[in-house]
Formats: sequence, structure tokens, C-alpha cells
Amino acid sequence: MEKITSDTNERLDKFLSKKLNVSRNQVEQLIKKGHVKINQKEAKKGGIKLIPGDIIEINYPKPEKKETKKAEFDVPILYEDEDLLVINKPPGVVVHPAPSYKEATLVDWLKQKGYSLSTLAGEERFGIVHRIDKETSGALVIAKNNKTHEFLSNQLKDKSMGRYYLMLLNEPLKETKCVEAPIGRNPKNRLKMGIVKGGKEAKTLFVPIYKNLSAAKLYTGRTHQIRVHLGKLGRYILGDETYGKKNQNIPRVMLHAREIYFTHPNGKKLSIIAPLFDDFVKLIPKGFENEKINNLSDIFIPYNRMCD
Repeated sequence: MEKITSDTNERLDKFLSKKLNVSRNQVEQLIKKGHVKINQKEAKKGGIKLIPGDIIEINYPKPEKKETKKAEFDVPILYEDEDLLVINKPPGVVVHPAPSYKEATLVDWLKQKGYSLSTLAGEERFGIVHRIDKETSGALVIAKNNKTHEFLSNQLKDKSMGRYYLMLLNEPLKETKCVEAPIGRNPKNRLKMGIVKGGKEAKTLFVPIYKNLSAAKLYTGRTHQIRVHLGKLGRYILGDETYGKKNQNIPRVMLHAREIYFTHPNGKKLSIIAPLFDDFVKLIPKGFENEKINNLSDIFIPYNRMCD
């Protein structure tokens, strides 16, 4: 059970949606199934108006039993304690199950390893605070309990949690560049995103590192954001046949979440580096010393104000 004290006069469903970082529909399901109380009385509807000082109790339901597929892959753990773990997601691993995807996912791997993580509205969320595309590799943080999940999700919202990415491009970037352009579903191809009028605000800082090796920092978290904004610069990531050239004969999109930073629930600031996988290392231009990218955050220091 989790207790939250109201500090507002807004609706119950809206308040819990923000506090728990879930949709209003998920909150409604919790209320409908009798899992939410206000001042020890069962809440009957989401439209109840709260007042400051109201005590909301959420009794999370037990997760439904679902088929677990056997994960044949291994996932390197970069950091772990009683509240969270940070993994280095291998390329080719899907984070969440989907009806159309028949292979084992990261969630299956977590189940296989015996992790029992945050639950909400009868569904296992497995603490996945943020996601990475199937072909992208790198750092991913996973919460072990609801309190940590909420704490980390709030950092995503206020931008105090973030990641630095490394990528190999078809051509070198000419200069450091901040790209600020709205992103939405591509009206001509529903499988792609694009820079569209009326799309969601999106901002990315790109820094050239060495030849076609470049880095990026996200200021927002839109789907395919790096790949879409690179198109505005006339570039694409090697292996990206959705936004770049077809038939490249490269095994996957060469994009890696190299460094993740956030504040632990205990107040300690963490910055964790995810080692590159061999397929990425093999394509780095010869003559480059990998030690130079051990701390991408340091490389970005002179340029951070470009996107302010």
C-alpha cells in the first residue's frame, strides 16, 4: 500500500495521474476496482475534488500471471542496489512485450532473473522508467519499487535525469549544433516520425567527436528524436534504413546510450557509463582513442548553453 497526501484542490484522477506518472485511464481502473481510498473511505469516482491534507491510499493489485518467454541473451548490470538497477541493454533486445512480437524481451529477462518490480492497475511494469528502441543499445535505469519509480519519473519530467548518446553517422558533422524542431507522426509514412507543424516540442544538442563519430544530448524525449533531428542536418545514423539509406549492410542502428545521470532516492547524484558493444567498436574510425569518450558529460560542458 502507498499513501500520498494531497497538496492541491484538483480532481483525484488528475492528481494521481501526475503523482504516479500513469495515464488517467489507469487511475480510473484502480478506482473502479476499489484500490483507492480517500481518508480511509473507498473512492467511487475519479472526479472527486481533493482538498489539501486529504490522505489517499493506493492498494496495488497483485500482477496478473502472464507467459514468460525464455531469454537466451544476457544483460550486463552496471549498477544495482535495493532501490534500482542500471543495465547496458544489448542491441536487438526489445524492452516491452507486444502482441506482434514473439521473441523474449527485457521484461522476460527481468522475470527470469527473479525481479518483482513495480505494479499498477494489475499490470507488471517491471520498473521500466524509460525505454530504448530495439536496435539502440546502452544505459537504462529500472526501478525496484513504486516509490523509486515515481522518484525517477519525476526527474524525467523536470529534465534532471538524462542520457548522452554516441552515434556513427554517414558523414561527419561540420560543427556543434542545437536542433529545436517539433516532432510528430510523419503524415506521409505512419511508421516514421517527422518534423511537423503542431508536433511536440523537441530539442537536441549534437557535438562532433572524431570524423563520423558524434554525440547527442536530449533535452526532450520524443520517439526517434535523434534520428529525426539528424535529418534536419542532412545526416543519418549508420544502419538506420528507416531514416537513412537502404541496404547498408550494417547489422543495426549504430546508436548507443553511453552515459546516464540522475539523482538516487538517497540524494546521491549518479553518472553511469555503459561500455560500447563490439559491433559499435568495430566501426569507430581508426586512430581514435576510446578513453576520450569515457565521460561525455565533460565534452558537452562548453556547449550546454547553446540549447538554453
